[in-house]
Amino acid sequence: MNEDALNIQIRKFLKKTGITSQRAIEQAVRDGIRAGTVRNGDRLEATMSLSIRQLGLDVDVVDTLEIEE
Repeated sequence: MNEDALNIQIRKFLKKTGITSQRAIEQAVRDGIRAGTVRNGDRLEATMSLSIRQLGLDVDVVDTLEIEE
């Protein structure tokens, strides 16, 4: 196995998922603020799920996003 090539592939995947996720979260927060369902000071629990079926990998990363002024 080529460790360097694997590392590059993983980094490309993480970059793509990171950018896509950030844009989706930012848009959802803006929409929530406009709709009045999200306010400054709110704490939003976020969960990111990673699954690779062929490896039997299922990982959830949970964190809290604080909406500040």
